[in-house]
Amino acid sequence: MTDRMLNDAQNLKKLIREAEALADESMIAFARLKQAMLAARQNPAVEVHTGQRALMRLNQAEDQAIAMSTSLLRVHDEMSKVARENMAGDAGDPTNIPEAAVTTGPQETAVVASAG
Repeated sequence: MTDRMLNDAQNLKKLIREAEALADESMIAFARLKQAMLAARQNPAVEVHTGQRALMRLNQAEDQAIAMSTSLLRVHDEMSKVARENMAGDAGDPTNIPEAAVTTGPQETAVVASAG
């Protein structure tokens, strides 16, 4: 394995983790936003239906963020396979992603279908 291959592998590892972290941060932001929206709706001066459509749209955004996160896990899994095949002898810590974490489920299929 050349120094360039090792440098490329380390850079890719860093970048995939950054992308995964950003996906997680977006989901955290959505959760905070939803919490604030629901708390604001608890005001007795606000009608109970206020913001319902916005909450539904936010829920769609959350579903899309989960789908994005799953896709990033698939990218990570594929890159790990490439590393195992091409970086033989590397003493690094391999990433093992369970099949269930990247399998398309009924909810994700619905999100992908509605986005297309």
